[in-house]
Parts: sequence; C-alpha cells; structure tokens
Amino acid sequence: MQLQQIDRVKTITKEDFLEKYFKPQKPVVIERFIEDWPAFTKWNLDYMADVAGDKMVPLYDNRPVSHKDGFNEPHAKMKMRDYIELLKKEPTKYRIFLWNILKEVPQLQKDFSYPDFGLKLMKGLPMLFFGGKDSYTFMHYDIDLANIFHFHFEGKKEVILFDQKQNDYLYKIPHSLITREDIDFHNPDFDKWPALKKANGYIANLEHGNVLYMPEGYWHYMRYITPGFSMSLRAIARNPKNLAKAVYNIVIMRYFDQMMRKLKGQKWIDWKNEQAIVRTNKVL
Repeated sequence: MQLQQIDRVKTITKEDFLEKYFKPQKPVVIERFIEDWPAFTKWNLDYMADVAGDKMVPLYDNRPVSHKDGFNEPHAKMKMRDYIELLKKEPTKYRIFLWNILKEVPQLQKDFSYPDFGLKLMKGLPMLFFGGKDSYTFMHYDIDLANIFHFHFEGKKEVILFDQKQNDYLYKIPHSLITREDIDFHNPDFDKWPALKKANGYIANLEHGNVLYMPEGYWHYMRYITPGFSMSLRAIARNPKNLAKAVYNIVIMRYFDQMMRKLKGQKWIDWKNEQAIVRTNKVL
C-alpha cells in the first residue's frame, strides 16, 4: 500500500485546523492538545478499573461476521475490573468499542472538556474504545461519516486511514461498512489482494495524549501495539454528499442488510464476501 505519514503538530489553533485540515479533509495528529485536561494525568487502565470496575462491559473479538449476529451485538461481557486485569496479564483479542462514558460513568465527564475546533461536537456521544496487545479493528468507516477526534490514552496504537476515493482498491463488502475481514492491513498479502497496492492512505502511531483528526467518512484500521484505550468525539458531516450517504446508511442500508441476513442466512454473507473480490477485480 502507498502510505504516507499523517501530519503531526505539537498544538494547533482553531483557525489553522480549519484551514489546513478540515477544509481540505486531511488527517492530522495533534500531540500536546489536552495536557490541561485532568484526564491527561488521571486516565490510565488502573484509574478506569477504579471508577468503573463493577460495570459490565460489552466485548468484541475478531471473529468473522455471521448472519446470526445482531447489529453491534457483543461477543462476550465482563466486569470492567476483570477485563482490565486480562489486558494487563496477557494479549487478548477482546476489545471494547462504542462505550458511552456519559451514560455509564458520569463522573468521567469531569475529567475532560469539549475542545473548540470550530466544529459543533455531539456532546451526548463521547465513546471509549479499549484493546489488548495486538488486538485490532477491521478496516471500516463509521455509519454516519462523521468528523472524528480520537484521543488516545496509555500505550501505543497504530492507525491506517484511507479516504472514500480508495473504495475501489480496498475489497469493500457491499451493503456494509467494512472491507474483507481476512485482510491483514498490518501485513497485507499482495499476491492475494493485489488491488491494495494501488490504495493511497495514511499511517501513524498514537501515544498517550495524542489527538487524531479523521475527516468525514475515512476508513480506519487500528491495532493496539500495547494495551490501551481511546475516546472519540464527533461532529456531523458537513459535505452534502456525505450527509446523504450517512442518512442512507442509517435509514436504509443497515435495515436492508439485516433483512437479507434473516432471509438468506450465511449465503448472504458469503455472497457479499465474494462480491468484494469480483467488484474489485473488475476495477483492476
């Protein structure tokens, strides 16, 4: 893949962010933007175990999508305290994603503020994501194609991004938000997936306190180099085309996909996986 390093800045003004990154829809890593947050010094795995230890959390692993799975249905549940002990003890594929901290642990909202990037952030949707060493998310983009600000805490995380113009080369699954799940984007097999060599994207490693801006609809793959967690804040898509696509995904696409899973079962999943190859090969 043709990956360039994401721009990195120590800090940035609202005006510079809007002009250099939001308007051209270009990602950036801001290294020292949240050092005045209490979360910068307080948030680590032990702190999360203390304040949310008794909460039951949804866990997800890297198993392929099945027609039996509901939308965002967890693969397991565990108390946060036990999950963090597992993260610290040994590598695990179990991850937490889309965990709403305002709803589950209201006191955590005192540890951060909503930064002014010149975009209206959705204050009801701060989400936490946790993962163990070498766990990863499939390459995907978010259903609402939002502008995302991803704040990383503890440890290191590798991020690979692509914009929507790269769809033809990513083996995108039709009627879905993901690529083929058997692609290892950390170490891709170009003999098996030759179109990936034409994909132009971005790469970066995140460390504690870094903020990653992901523009509207960007594909993202994230691998935890060490155990850690992140928080995402989001702002609604501004581009009319992306807004329309978001509405289609939320109102039509996901319900159509659910209906076809019920009607055709695993045959629907298998057909979509095959079509990802067929459609990409047509482009090649």
